[in-house]
Amino acid sequence: MVSRNAATALGLAAFAGCGLAFPFFLRRNTAPIIDASKALPPQAIMRGPYVNTGSRDVGPDRTRSSSAT
Repeated sequence: MVSRNAATALGLAAFAGCGLAFPFFLRRNTAPIIDASKALPPQAIMRGPYVNTGSRDVGPDRTRSSSAT
């Protein structure tokens, strides 16, 4: 007979394994969001380089002089 702690650990490991595997199964069974054979919509083109910017980009632009504002 399996001890109660071992059964709990086995159940938690199985639950965690299913939870971690879910995104891989979901990705494998779904179509891509963006169709590479079509042109990008204007909204995606407009915000393209700004999608992955971080908080370090916030603030005054040090490359411009203060008289330009």
